[in-house]
Amino acid sequence: MIYLDNSSTTKIDPEVLEAMLPYLQDEYGNPSSSHYTLAKNAKRAVEEAREKLASLINAKSEEIIFTAGASESNNFVIKGVSDYKKMYEKSGNHIITSKVEHKSVLQVCRFLNGEIYMNNEKKRLGKIITPQVDRGYEVDFLDVNEYGQVTLDTLESTIKDNTSLISLIWGNNEIGSLNDIATLSKLAKQRNITFHSDATQVLGKLTIDVDKISADYLSFSAHKLYGPKGVGAVYMRKPKRTPVDITSLIHGGYQENFYRAGTHAVHNIVGFGKAAEIAKRDLAKNIEKLEKLELQAKEMIKAKYPNVEFLGDPNNHIPGLIGMIIPGIVNEMFIKERCEDLAISAGSACGIGEPSYVINEIGYGNVSSSFVRLSLCKHNNMNDIHILLK
Repeated sequence: MIYLDNSSTTKIDPEVLEAMLPYLQDEYGNPSSSHYTLAKNAKRAVEEAREKLASLINAKSEEIIFTAGASESNNFVIKGVSDYKKMYEKSGNHIITSKVEHKSVLQVCRFLNGEIYMNNEKKRLGKIITPQVDRGYEVDFLDVNEYGQVTLDTLESTIKDNTSLISLIWGNNEIGSLNDIATLSKLAKQRNITFHSDATQVLGKLTIDVDKISADYLSFSAHKLYGPKGVGAVYMRKPKRTPVDITSLIHGGYQENFYRAGTHAVHNIVGFGKAAEIAKRDLAKNIEKLEKLELQAKEMIKAKYPNVEFLGDPNNHIPGLIGMIIPGIVNEMFIKERCEDLAISAGSACGIGEPSYVINEIGYGNVSSSFVRLSLCKHNNMNDIHILLK
């Protein structure tokens, strides 16, 4: 199969698998146990993985909290920060996000905003529940520009005296556009507002240096950078004096500094650490390859489909992610017809079977059935593109 859906997930790197195997076989100790060698080895492995992920983004290892994935990380930060601010600091209950966030941000913000309607509830109850429930929060969902980006003016005009949290995606998972996180987070810092970004799609694909941005929290998943599924992380900026402003995700044991109780999935965490280590080692090489491959692919696609329209910011986007409108194609039909030998997508994996809301928000809702996303990886080559076009 020609796999061109790497924004959905990536193939696990052989080096990552090799690093994980001992912790699925011989090194099966619980890192929270005491004294004996298996436990000590497991604890050391978890902390080494934490250091590797921290190194990739120029953070401190104690600023990394492991989770089960970016969706969990997003829920943890948005619910945890909002709860802490409202209940303990009495400092505000207003949240700002955008209309093109990943669903794990959109849905939790809708939940806090008092909108009971969520996809899982509609399916479970067989109907849409419309009444509002006052949970004590208010949320503004920002409009975006033609590239799916939040502008500084739009954000600034929406901030209120009671704004406590801003959550904006770093790299859009459907059209690849990058938000200017350095500028947006700087504004939040100037206003003393906590800033979170879902950085899932940019980790290991772009340089992230937490010393050069003012974000307080970042969310990640391992399986977007050739690591295993089922493990993610939160970068949690450590203040100099005051405690971190977030409540625990899972109460119980002392794991992850009391923020997320439960036995560590050591094999997955080790895999994430190894994937981060490889990403840092090969970052420049992979960016160069993906940028070149993307340019060549666009040229070939344009030659075959002169009316194709590439979406997203042409200058500030995720390397290797191509979102496009191809007039005349019916995306879902094409994907189903070629499903045995070709993997591409018609949008986010979390919105399978639904029209892309991202495309709608940037003004292409009437042609969303013609939207196709290709997301390339370090394993792809030009032969893959030739086969796609054929």
